[in-house]
Amino acid sequence: MYKPTVKEMHSFWERKETCNPSSPSKKPKPPKPQNAITIAVSSRALFSMDLEQDIYEQQGMEAYLSYQFQHETEPFAPGPAFPFIKAVEAVNAKLRELYPDGEELFDVVLMTSNHAHVGLRLINSINHHKLFIERFCMTGGNSPIGYLKAYHANLYLSADSVKVREAIEEGIAAATVFSPGKISEVPETQLRVAFDGDAVLFSDESERIYKAHGLDKFFEHEKAHENKPLDHGPLKGFLEALGKLQQKFYAKGQRMDCPIRTYLVTARSAASSGTRALKTLRSWGLETDEALFLAGAPKGPMLQKIRPHIFFDDQMFHVEGAAELGTVAAHVPYGIAQSGKFKFGEQFRQV
Repeated sequence: MYKPTVKEMHSFWERKETCNPSSPSKKPKPPKPQNAITIAVSSRALFSMDLEQDIYEQQGMEAYLSYQFQHETEPFAPGPAFPFIKAVEAVNAKLRELYPDGEELFDVVLMTSNHAHVGLRLINSINHHKLFIERFCMTGGNSPIGYLKAYHANLYLSADSVKVREAIEEGIAAATVFSPGKISEVPETQLRVAFDGDAVLFSDESERIYKAHGLDKFFEHEKAHENKPLDHGPLKGFLEALGKLQQKFYAKGQRMDCPIRTYLVTARSAASSGTRALKTLRSWGLETDEALFLAGAPKGPMLQKIRPHIFFDDQMFHVEGAAELGTVAAHVPYGIAQSGKFKFGEQFRQV
């Protein structure tokens, strides 16, 4: 799959920042962690660091640190999670307009196993791109996963699948972010987040029936249990957090102009198995703005129309199909579709 070059990413975002110089010159005060919806993002998810990673893997730590030091005034190009973080900050700006003293905001933490030696280049990059990220966690080669709960993380995004699995096992919503196969325009005034259903928002209960007994038994099971809510999956808490922020806009009469929009994009069939999915969301007091039941059709073309800032799925072929068509897709390593070594039924952090 083709991947945009660092130069292409730099050029794309520099054009956007030049055309839309909307970032305020004064950085707002970060919200208190206990009140915020905290997104922990790794440096390799936020920025494009493929060259630096190659140096580390091929030449070792000392060569890697030396390269970073020599290039610390050169900002990193945006990585796959960058558009999502920019959209999150746009939502914060609107919330601050409506609720000047409000603390229910997104808070972004840069969570990285980099040494503090690399911190200056990361700070320079954040300031260059006018990001509002004040909380850093640089663990000097150790895994940062143990710090996620201390930072009250509601979501962890990383380019490292091993660390994401560690976070999932700790009951923290997490996903591995992949770069899209091409650069696509995404909305600047509305955060769009798309979720798969089974093993992402919901548990993998129904998917286990399908894997073990086939499609007909799956349909029978869903029909027999359509009034029994599914257990929650790893991303349910994050959808809940988005819903609470949406309610703050609805309270100000902005339902139709809400800067957050959510999507359920599922391989389920609407008539045969969609009822249980929708009733489960209703039983939780949650909803998505749009629900797309694709009955097994590829998700990539539909996501290409939605243009979400991020799409979460538990199956790599859906992630790859979305990424090839320009969607930033994130793999959630949870459920029966994985290797089987992960724990199921974890109590993921609720908001």
